[in-house]
Amino acid sequence: MITVIKNAQIYTCNEKHPKADCIVLDDKNIIYVGTEDEAKEFCGADSKIHDAHGKFLMPGIIDSHIHPGWVTKSLWHVRLPWTDNVDELLTFVKKYGENHPKSECPFLYFEYYPTSMFNEKGPDKALLDEAISDRPVLCQDFGEHLCWVNSRMLELLEIDKNTPDPGPLETFARDNEGNPTGWIREMAWMKFADNMFRSIGWYPPEELNTKTMRGFFNFLENSGITAIADGFIENDDQIKAIYEMDMAGQLNVYYDGMVRFWSLEDLPEKIAVLRKYQRQYTTDHVKINTMKLFLDGTNESGNSASLHEHINDPGNYGEIMMEKEELIRCLLMCNDECLDLHIHMVGDRAFRIGCDAVEEAQAIAGRNGIPWVCRPTFAHCEIVDPSDMQRPVQLGVYINWSCHWSGGYFGEEAMNYYSKEKWERMYQFNSIIKSGATVAFSSDVVTGYELHRAYPFFGMQVAATRIDPEFPLDPRRYPDSARPPLSAKLSISDLLKGYTLNSAVQMRWEKIMGTLEKGKIANILILDKNPFDVPDNQIKDINVETVIFDGKTIKGSI
Repeated sequence: MITVIKNAQIYTCNEKHPKADCIVLDDKNIIYVGTEDEAKEFCGADSKIHDAHGKFLMPGIIDSHIHPGWVTKSLWHVRLPWTDNVDELLTFVKKYGENHPKSECPFLYFEYYPTSMFNEKGPDKALLDEAISDRPVLCQDFGEHLCWVNSRMLELLEIDKNTPDPGPLETFARDNEGNPTGWIREMAWMKFADNMFRSIGWYPPEELNTKTMRGFFNFLENSGITAIADGFIENDDQIKAIYEMDMAGQLNVYYDGMVRFWSLEDLPEKIAVLRKYQRQYTTDHVKINTMKLFLDGTNESGNSASLHEHINDPGNYGEIMMEKEELIRCLLMCNDECLDLHIHMVGDRAFRIGCDAVEEAQAIAGRNGIPWVCRPTFAHCEIVDPSDMQRPVQLGVYINWSCHWSGGYFGEEAMNYYSKEKWERMYQFNSIIKSGATVAFSSDVVTGYELHRAYPFFGMQVAATRIDPEFPLDPRRYPDSARPPLSAKLSISDLLKGYTLNSAVQMRWEKIMGTLEKGKIANILILDKNPFDVPDNQIKDINVETVIFDGKTIKGSI
């Protein structure tokens, strides 16, 4: 069936032919993009012809780093009031515990407290014990990389002074005698969670199946997101559920999954898991071809890998999961397996080690006559030394940035460890974009609490203004609450490209999506406003009126 959409403002994201007024579809594929006059040859008796009345059309959005499993598993968490007052927070926790007794809620998981509520030494378990001590309690920090637990939880986890830290990033803060204080970095407690759940005879309602994940995928459909890269596959149940949704014709999104590993030692085992997933769950809409590594932590937690000492802790350069030589071997193994590698890296030292490792791995492969096929993606890259800005384009490294972080979402917490000058050098990507490197955009949302922020036009607004409408910086010190420098604002054209073509390139889908041009899949959005005509501070209010996925209208109408 031929479908013609005419009288439209079509933004193709194809730099050779960026604009058109007519597009023609044949079932799920695009067969023509151009002028209405030249499209007349497609307008036969059986053609469906639609007048867009001047509406803005663009390719479907691609969120190239998001966490459907984490979001779904978080839905039972208790939302804390947003406050910087620890007494107010503890009052809420205590009252909630009184209203929901141990028999009803044997484990309480609260989110979020502001990371800035405590200094670099973190909170203490005794403080949380004052609110609730009869059962395990966890309070998650806003950045999702730190948590605060009470004494009962440490006891049930069976964590004490003799318990080793699980890894260089996953650590327990300790007092001078080595006793855990109740402040935990990078979900280290999860390695001991079964001890607690067995003891209390209760497990959290975190099932991942077609029913529990439906809400997440409904959000994608309504937001115009037609393809995603999953930050990592949570477990077998998650990828099985996604496959079952696709087999039932209910998966209206292209899905690219990643498998997480921790070190060179466990990489072969995790590659075997990826191969199993490929065999069992690959479809026209589902693929799994990427390994995922967390190389460092976060700036707000003080465990990102920095080129500079922490300002109040001489000799502390943060933490890193592996040094260059081990990362080189991981890259070579991925290349030998024809797999891509997606690396969480935040600090400037992590970025430099990542670039150095890619450069040397490519050289080793070249000397051995092995083609370089691995596509490394560096996710986040929040602080990059100016001398390293040109390296991604030179090395073929892709950059992935979560746009809604561009303003005040994480506040000034990084200044607990960085100078103000270094803090103001964070979140800058225009130099990398101008160099010709591929910069893709995403949301990286991890909980239901923030899922609404994955709406792509919300992220675009924050990146275009450097102002977070929900978490503004203090306007007394930052005019209009804009995060400096204003020169780091991203343009609408770069944002649209990053959410479409560049994300498709990162995910190896550039031949079938990312632009509106002949031969590509008909994943198309119709918006109520033209993003180029909307004031930057109103971009988030753009409404996705119609979503066409694989040539079928799944939201609204043409």
